[in-house]
Amino acid sequence: MAGTDGQGQAGAGDHKKEDFRKYLEKNGIIDALTKVLVGLYEEPEKPESAMEYVKQFLGGPSDVDVEALRSENEELQRRIEELLQRLDEMSGIAGQSATQDTQSGTLTGGSPVGGAEGVPI
Repeated sequence: MAGTDGQGQAGAGDHKKEDFRKYLEKNGIIDALTKVLVGLYEEPEKPESAMEYVKQFLGGPSDVDVEALRSENEELQRRIEELLQRLDEMSGIAGQSATQDTQSGTLTGGSPVGGAEGVPI
């Protein structure tokens, strides 16, 4: 009986593998990989990096320094945060200034609030 359970599990695994193979075939992955591997095999002078050859053939980026891009992204995120904080600070200062000027009846620059001289608020 123990042998029957093992075959049932193996059958389920085979079913998953077959489903995955059909998925790859349906989406053209098997054909694309076959073409790139045949191209690599038929290449008279083998490239130094087979991985770069495959990436280039499949249209992927090559010679991309992922760590440098991540570092740059983190730096830019920090810069955005700094600028947003400065914007909040400047907005607060501008808001306080406008409130003070409104209370005195003039805008910054000495013009009366409302834009016309002698018009009360």
